[in-house]
Amino acid sequence: MTSSRDRRIAKELADIQADRDNSGVYAAPADGVTLKHLKGVIPAPPETPYAGATYDIDIQIPDSYPFKSPVMRFETKIWHPNVSSQTGAICLDTLGSGWSPVQTIKTALLSLRMLLESPNPKDPQDAEVASMLVENPERFVLVAQDWAVRYAGAPRQELDLSKWMVKHHHKGGVPKTDDENRYKGYNKDLVDRFVNMGFEVDAVVEAFLYVGIERNNGQDYELEEAYMGDITARLLGEQ
Repeated sequence: MTSSRDRRIAKELADIQADRDNSGVYAAPADGVTLKHLKGVIPAPPETPYAGATYDIDIQIPDSYPFKSPVMRFETKIWHPNVSSQTGAICLDTLGSGWSPVQTIKTALLSLRMLLESPNPKDPQDAEVASMLVENPERFVLVAQDWAVRYAGAPRQELDLSKWMVKHHHKGGVPKTDDENRYKGYNKDLVDRFVNMGFEVDAVVEAFLYVGIERNNGQDYELEEAYMGDITARLLGEQ
């Protein structure tokens, strides 16, 4: 008899297949059959040091999924502060304490793609890589691009990464403090839970407004899971 977990995974994989042209991400059973062990694929975002690369992701589905997050790691070697350059282990809230049962394998893969666009050296998985990004961002870009070419099939190309460098405030490696106006009355910690997943402050606030999240007089509070799902879907362009 098929378990509810397996039914959910099968439906998720069908949804990923149907939406592959839009989302770009893909996942399927690693052996063609077993739903406990999947292989995912994510294309690197353009205008990043990884542009043109494709990354294979090993996905283990725990028995308690979706109440526990899938265990994901990069099979393809990558130079990134939130991924171990040795083992491919990933440091991302969405795959740990920030996981919610309303999230899916697809949203997790999209969060990884977003992580390539928005590395977070303040919460590193690989201290050496994070240190390079903070202290010598130009060298970080060169090494990250070289690894993308060598291990992930990226073409060797001239990339204009000036926008990427500015966007992530990598001058000196310290993100500049967001002014309070950007939060539009929402509690900073509440917004930053989504920012820590790799989303921009302005995009999170726009999603809060779109979904109709209460400001709660600027106080922090726990969002209901349904709201978490609606916000994530909005941020990922699914609404």
